[in-house]
Amino acid sequence: MKFLDLAKVYIRSGSGGNGCVSFRREKFIEFGGPNGGDGGKGGSVIIEAVEGLNTLIDFRYQQHFFAQNGQGGMGNNRTGKDGKDIILRVPAGTEVLDEDEETVIADLTEVGETFVLAKGGNGGWGNLRFKTSTNQAPGKANPGQPGIDRTIWLRLKLIADAGLLGLPNAGKSTFLSVTSNARPKIADYPFTTLHPNLGVVGIDNAEFVVADIPGLIEGASEGRGLGDLFLGHVERCAVLLHLIDGTSEDVVADYETIITEINNYSHILGDKPRITVLNKIDSLLEEEVEEKLAALQEASGGRVYTMSGVSKEGVDTVLRALKAEISMDRLRIKQAEEGDDEEDTPWQP
Repeated sequence: MKFLDLAKVYIRSGSGGNGCVSFRREKFIEFGGPNGGDGGKGGSVIIEAVEGLNTLIDFRYQQHFFAQNGQGGMGNNRTGKDGKDIILRVPAGTEVLDEDEETVIADLTEVGETFVLAKGGNGGWGNLRFKTSTNQAPGKANPGQPGIDRTIWLRLKLIADAGLLGLPNAGKSTFLSVTSNARPKIADYPFTTLHPNLGVVGIDNAEFVVADIPGLIEGASEGRGLGDLFLGHVERCAVLLHLIDGTSEDVVADYETIITEINNYSHILGDKPRITVLNKIDSLLEEEVEEKLAALQEASGGRVYTMSGVSKEGVDTVLRALKAEISMDRLRIKQAEEGDDEEDTPWQP
């Protein structure tokens, strides 16, 4: 199945049914009068996050979604039938943007969340509604309200606990393959990863989700290479794992390239906790590892881990560091939610 994380969709809610102008005319009934019914309500366009989806590929083959119109009112005081709603089913993590691709309308981060994108029009009143003591036989009815036309963008941001960053051939796909059941494409040339991959990683009886995105290059924030098309998929992560190719001639320059690109993309991404790792140490001499490790620690101003995805040396240490950061993030979220609940609870003696 092809991966698609951005789709343009045209939606329209249903129009309400027109009210009916009708009068009661029955044999042997002395008093007649108005009996026109109301029109039915138009259907709404609703978006829902569902389980089992991880791409927006369905919206490549259908871009127009129109809800059903309400039925018009009828005589004998009969109300028209309401139009059926239409539901757009998307994976969790989908953002709904306005036509300008900037204004966020809704952000569905959990399975089961719903949002009404376009509400159906109300049905018009029949002439029975207009009957008064001074107007016993009204001859007017209201038309139904029209539906809402709008164009929206759907943008998927994968729900993951940790995100992998690095230049092409930094070993991100290899790391994902040796720590999870994911099987991304691995080769000895750059840009083997063309779309994001997810893997469930386990360490010390704990599991978390890791997202691997295509490698970044200098100028990615300006559109070079694959650009910043996939950086949105790591915006929701609790921690970023920055892998640096130890066989590179200038590891400090490689480190600064990625840091510059993520800062240019978003300050939110730039401020996220990061774990820096010198990868592919199995291909280096011990003296080279120490030299490059010292240079990276000086450039980053913090601890730098060493690892080899091929020999699995240092992999468990990196996973435990990821687990600690993710646990801290989950604890902060839990405390924030508990704080909101306490504020909503009325005071009791």
